[in-house]
Amino acid sequence: MSDLNKVKELRKATGAGFKDCNNAIKEAGGNLDKAIEILRVKGISKASKKMSRSANEGVIVFSENKKNFSLIEINCETDFVAKNDDFIKFAKELSDINATVESNLDKLKNQKMNNGLSVDENLVNLISKIGEKITIGRLKTISNENVKNFKYLHTVVKDNLAKLGVLLSIETKSDNGKIQEFGKQLCMHIAALNPLCLKEQDLDVNIINKEKELVYEELKNSGKPKDIVEKIAEGKIKKFKLDNSLLSQDWVLDPKKKVQDIINELNVDDFSIKSFYRVKIGE
Repeated sequence: MSDLNKVKELRKATGAGFKDCNNAIKEAGGNLDKAIEILRVKGISKASKKMSRSANEGVIVFSENKKNFSLIEINCETDFVAKNDDFIKFAKELSDINATVESNLDKLKNQKMNNGLSVDENLVNLISKIGEKITIGRLKTISNENVKNFKYLHTVVKDNLAKLGVLLSIETKSDNGKIQEFGKQLCMHIAALNPLCLKEQDLDVNIINKEKELVYEELKNSGKPKDIVEKIAEGKIKKFKLDNSLLSQDWVLDPKKKVQDIINELNVDDFSIKSFYRVKIGE
């Protein structure tokens, strides 16, 4: 990391001015942690307190262009700041830029904003002005080419900003009106039930292993024979997989049916769910 980038990181972490951060980096021989200590000792920064804060509030913003459909999360410490005009203006412009760089975080940070400064520089200035920790969180871009894309916003803060957002991409050549309605409904289903994957064989093995640990921990003092425990554990893990896989979940609008049943009822031969992405602030 260059000294200039270290200064940027130090400013972001401490809210101190460029000159003070530059001097601290030099004094610390390029060591960021040492530079933070130097600023704290000199009383220029409240870094130790700031670094321990949690940025669990914020907004999720959508942007779209002819090529891409994007979602980005911008975090702050309080809901009050999430509604601040300067914060919202920054979030909206950042979202538009994110759609052009296709959620490449490194590219995003170096892009110029309308005032001629980079995203990183504007982020540092916003932190200094507002006085809260502000970070760029999760981000996702999906292609607009040869697919039908849908979005869902829940707990809207303002305009296109919300506390929970869902992106959904469906592949089909059909212009059936039922597809449009189903896409909107499926977004709401994803928002409510938070599936981890499309189908159970796609579920991350690390998540499955963690669930197995929890299940066996729960059953180890049950007093039941080992073979019975194994059967119970197997059933619980199977249910966990089904409950967390989109196609096998109970349809939110009719729990007697599965999502796959509703897709079958659409009767569209070339229908497939290409991808989905869900983000909730503080989760």
